Amino acid sequence: MDIGTELSSRLGPAAPGVHPSALAAALLAALAVVLVPTIWLRLRIAVTLVHELGHALVGIAFGRRFTGFVVRGDMSGHAVTVGPARGVGRIATTWAGYPMPALVGLLMVWSATTGYAAALLFACLLSLVVVLVFVRSAGTLATVTAAGLGIGALWWWRNDEVQILAVVTTGLVLLVGAWRHLGALTSVHGRRDRGSDAAVLRQLTGIPMFVWVATFVLALAAATWGAARLLLDLS
Repeated sequence: MDIGTELSSRLGPAAPGVHPSALAAALLAALAVVLVPTIWLRLRIAVTLVHELGHALVGIAFGRRFTGFVVRGDMSGHAVTVGPARGVGRIATTWAGYPMPALVGLLMVWSATTGYAAALLFACLLSLVVVLVFVRSAGTLATVTAAGLGIGALWWWRNDEVQILAVVTTGLVLLVGAWRHLGALTSVHGRRDRGSDAAVLRQLTGIPMFVWVATFVLALAAATWGAARLLLDLS
């Protein structure tokens, strides 16, 4: 079998839809990841990874140069983009972090419910390979490598039911985790953090932090509503 046939067999669409029992299992697994402290402490770094890559992606879209990023197990991290210190590009880049996990979660739910889970996994794998050159710490390298190996194995040894379940579960983890991530920003410690995204946006625009937090809430609510509609339409 040639490489074209191999890739085609692993990239082709699956039958769209999610079995109700698989959906229930995915929802329970996502809630367990986010609500059980011992699990969340180990897996919350996935939300941070998507958050930081969200800064990078939007920065590049606005013409900024992405130079590197770091993620840490305590849910903190930073991505560095080079460009004008102020302006729309800097504001959009700073704003993108908190909404990005929810938006990626919505995309994952959409791909699973429409049969394109395999294509999305391949796109995620390629993205992680590209960003390896921008890693700036050993812990970040380990995180990106582990994510890439897991996604690569899931994509290469294709099983449609397993892929759909994994993608839906991960999408729901990112959606629910995005809310918990935002909750940390609205805590007393988060409100006092002068380096938080909302604080930086206030410094850049003069608009109060609570307004920026409200925009994050609206973005997360829209992504959650969209995912809920997709899943409810299956019933």
